[in-house]
Amino acid sequence: MTIPSFVIGIAGGTGAGKTTVARLITENVGESVTRIPLDNYYKDLSHLALDERADVNYDHPSAFEWDLLREQLGELLEGQAIEMPKYDFEIHNRKEESVTVPPTDVIILEGILALYDEEINDMLDLRLYVETDADVRILRRIERDVIDRGRELEGVMDQYLSTVKPMHEQFIEPTKKHADLIIPEGANSVAVSLLEEKVAAEVAGDAVRDWERSETEFDGEVAGTVSVEERDD
Repeated sequence: MTIPSFVIGIAGGTGAGKTTVARLITENVGESVTRIPLDNYYKDLSHLALDERADVNYDHPSAFEWDLLREQLGELLEGQAIEMPKYDFEIHNRKEESVTVPPTDVIILEGILALYDEEINDMLDLRLYVETDADVRILRRIERDVIDRGRELEGVMDQYLSTVKPMHEQFIEPTKKHADLIIPEGANSVAVSLLEEKVAAEVAGDAVRDWERSETEFDGEVAGTVSVEERDD
């Protein structure tokens, strides 16, 4: 592998298709990619009872242990393996066991607030935001929580209205301003194909990066841009 790794951050609202994008752009490079789900860095809430943990606002930035994520992402970039925590959605808490994660050519940090933290953004080579209509996202959220995680429909709907939707508007959607690329309609095929080629080139060592982030003005608005030069060695 090459050190430092090529690090991609993928953010977006609940049910936007972040995990699908991460899977699609890396499915042809096998073990050369490490995926870091931001959900695994929810704070350890062992000191709270189960019903208290269920009432925590998990869409607020304060729900995550940012210091640990910064530390472990930094260790991966230095070529060191980490012990990544694992999260159990049924008990609203971390599992007792962790998982050993080795450094790889490409690292993907994926989660609703993957582009929220300034220090972590500085570690990312490519920042993506997956944007999907709210009605599509809520339907996906209901399907996931009710079918995959065994939750009651009424509780899922109450949570969406009380925390998920307002937190998306207050904290998640504004992180679009940090994105280098915004992928519309979830797993957009054109965007995914281009990103898949980029990831494959990084793994093969065919891409030489000359990243230069700058700010470009468009009709009074400021947009983040990335200048990328690629060439064959």
